[in-house]
Amino acid sequence: MRTRTLAGAMLLCATTLTAQQDAVTIATRASQTYRSLTSIRASFEQVIEDRMLGPQRSRGELAQSGNAYLAMRFTDPAGDAIVLDGTHAWLYAPSTTPGQVIRSPIPGDPVYGPNVLARILDRPAERYAISLLRTDVLDGAPVQVLEFLPNTADPLFRRAVIWFDRESRLPRRLELDEMTGVRRILTLSRIRANAAVPRREFTFEVPPGVRVVDR
Repeated sequence: MRTRTLAGAMLLCATTLTAQQDAVTIATRASQTYRSLTSIRASFEQVIEDRMLGPQRSRGELAQSGNAYLAMRFTDPAGDAIVLDGTHAWLYAPSTTPGQVIRSPIPGDPVYGPNVLARILDRPAERYAISLLRTDVLDGAPVQVLEFLPNTADPLFRRAVIWFDRESRLPRRLELDEMTGVRRILTLSRIRANAAVPRREFTFEVPPGVRVVDR
């Protein structure tokens, strides 16, 4: 009986180790794919789950080029925008705070700036404990669902879960448990990798009468 118990424990350890290795392999390949892109376009839907305010839903179009250029332009609520122009991050939310736009510098290493996917997929095996939660289907496409737990204290989130397309290796869905207690869920669709993105899309033009608030 003892021999069987020991054998079972060894098998469980071997299975767990294999699963961890598989998760790291998936994350590493996804990181290589994501970071090799010249650009990406996608439609997005976002849900912010806040226990105090309830769920907040939004949608729009996203464009990215490298780590320091990102544009999220919302169609609902219409007119809201988050833009990284290579030097500054612009947060414009006339739906909640009309008459102002917040401008803040992008950190010297943009990987650790507002582009959360780029942040997570920068050397993920070194910086996170990674687990393969399950295989699944998202919008008809097979995906692999990975959990990322920071190895050290992270100022933004305590846990991230990403759905990776099994064929393209691109992220399709991101779920963040933020340090504020908020859960943020971002789902991407109609993803176009390496599509042409004019640089003007990463320029935020301050509307007339809107005040710039530097942070």
